[in-house]
Amino acid sequence: MARSRAHDFEEKQRSILRSAAAVFAEVGMDKASMSQIAARADVSKALLYHYYPGRDALIFDILRTNLTELDEAIAAADRPDAPPRARLRALVHAVLEQYRDADDYHKVQLNGTQTLPQDQRDEIMAIERRIVRRFAVVIRQINPDLEAERPILMPVTMSIFGMMNWVYMWFKEGGPVSRADYADLATDILLGGIESLR
Repeated sequence: MARSRAHDFEEKQRSILRSAAAVFAEVGMDKASMSQIAARADVSKALLYHYYPGRDALIFDILRTNLTELDEAIAAADRPDAPPRARLRALVHAVLEQYRDADDYHKVQLNGTQTLPQDQRDEIMAIERRIVRRFAVVIRQINPDLEAERPILMPVTMSIFGMMNWVYMWFKEGGPVSRADYADLATDILLGGIESLR
């Protein structure tokens, strides 16, 4: 008979993912051990293996969970009936708010995706493409010329991700610029550039 799930299965799983992301971020994908992750999560190794058979499964679930939640947050913030400039601003705010306390997840995403087997990489890339496509649609609405004479929609779209994805390298909560301030700043920089491109 299959063992039933504990009532706190999802909560424990979330704690394990947070702990694993922290260990991977601190010591690297190759050096992180299941023992270190179990100790950080304050669970036994046996319980850790009950949830995940190994490091690769943890890396994949960290990436899939983080990106799926990001995709859902962006979808919830998106208002297709809003003016494109306001729509873009809402999307940038949603991403940067979702990135709050997610620095370790970013490091795993930067360094862990290439360690996955191809089918798992494909699944991760499908979520990433869905997120990027939502931004590209809005950016095209702001300036349809971005695909007229030379195909620069994708480079422009990826530029906003460059501004958002690397914020964890320098942003400090409580500093002179709030997360919302930076969302507006990044949006304004992009909008100024988008509208001047021909």
